[in-house]
Amino acid sequence: MAIEVEDKFDVPEDYTIPELTGVPGCAEVLGPRSYRLTAVYFDTPDLRLAAHGITLRRRRGGDDAGWHLKLPKAKGARHEIAHPPTRSAKVVPRELAELVLAHTRREELVPVAELETRREVTTLRDADGRKLVEVADDQVKGTTFGTVFGEEPRVERWREVEAELLDGDVDQLKKVGKALRKAGAVPAASGSKLARLLGPAGRAAELTRPPDGTAGRVVTDYLRSQVDAIIAQDPQVRRATEDSVHQMRVAARRLRSALKAFSSVLGETGDLQDELRWIAGVLGEARDLEVIHERFAERLDSVDPSLVVGEIRTRLGDDLRERQRQALVRAHLAMSSERYFALLDRLDTLAAKPPLTPVAGKKAGKTLGRVADEQWRRVEKRYDRARAMEDAEERALAMHDVRKAAKRARYTAEALTPLLGDEAAALAKRAKDVQEVLGTYQDGVVAQEILMEEADRAREAGEDTFTYGVLVATERADAARSQAEFPGVWAEAARAG
Repeated sequence: MAIEVEDKFDVPEDYTIPELTGVPGCAEVLGPRSYRLTAVYFDTPDLRLAAHGITLRRRRGGDDAGWHLKLPKAKGARHEIAHPPTRSAKVVPRELAELVLAHTRREELVPVAELETRREVTTLRDADGRKLVEVADDQVKGTTFGTVFGEEPRVERWREVEAELLDGDVDQLKKVGKALRKAGAVPAASGSKLARLLGPAGRAAELTRPPDGTAGRVVTDYLRSQVDAIIAQDPQVRRATEDSVHQMRVAARRLRSALKAFSSVLGETGDLQDELRWIAGVLGEARDLEVIHERFAERLDSVDPSLVVGEIRTRLGDDLRERQRQALVRAHLAMSSERYFALLDRLDTLAAKPPLTPVAGKKAGKTLGRVADEQWRRVEKRYDRARAMEDAEERALAMHDVRKAAKRARYTAEALTPLLGDEAAALAKRAKDVQEVLGTYQDGVVAQEILMEEADRAREAGEDTFTYGVLVATERADAARSQAEFPGVWAEAARAG
């Protein structure tokens, strides 16, 4: 997967590319080199991909003929996934179709438009011959297909310029952009050629937003940010990119936490919370195995080599990796199920028309400040209940509930930090400190359980299990240490409160 960093400009028909040799680090300017490109764009009949800033095309001509999927721009860059040309020009490759399932939900992908481009490329290189920045001067003819829009095919023509960062640095791209603007270019009004051609038909519907300054506005903006995060991570999870499972799981948890915490602002969302818990749990299996695999690798590296015997590195390495892979396969299957697509439909509805109560119309500061306070008091009550228990097992379960309450208080405070500032940030820190020390204990308990399971398998296979005992003892000691640290962490949190 490539990451594009580029700037797009609208230019008049008589525009002339300026002299670019003055860009720092540029030793020579090559070109222009001419290409003729033809790209057919695919989408659902109701243009769901275009509405979310996604383009899926099959291109002929140039150095990168084939299929291209471009995901929305984030932090100045767009993710592009390329696929070699296929025999069929009308059937989207399965690998790419799966990456947009969060939007299509199995709706058919059909040709919606064609772009024919006469491109002239100018390349800036340094003294070592590295390509720094590429400037593409495009004369474009765009045609929409009437079968989608219910009208006769529509044709538009325009000219635009793109400056794309290759092996240079961002400052060099900025210098090129400055030179292009000085010559008369202006930042493009559309993020892509397709968006320009489709116009309003390819844009997302305007969302109804509560008035500024109200509790409803703050809550709905936060809910939408988490829905967007889930959707954005979907293709990354399908590609198994680093940290994507964790990020999607966290977004689902934050959204579920918000629905609970802000229940006075929102209507009944119990069923939706259950479905968010389901998908977070599906993702959690793969994520937990990923974390535990890394944890055991570090543990083994810290143990005296003379104490590492048997096949433990294989079992805690290859075996756990295989279990993680199988868990990821199960996650992918779940994310291709009708249950998952139904969840996404409900998230769309939540983002577009959240079930607001009359409380949503109240001023945000006082109303949501009370919510944050209530979440922290909930942590205090759960801890009071836990430490009053005499039975050790019951108390351990109750402390797990304290951890979950602290996590919700943290997520709530973090959601409100832009509104409430330092006060909410301080509350988030208190809750995070409590959550993390209890989490360290819980992680140790889970690690011990997995080690015992793996030790049983090793014993049945006739392997030496001595090192498993060493690791269990280490995990037990660390868990006990965290347990002993908690009263001090709690006292500090209580003082801060």
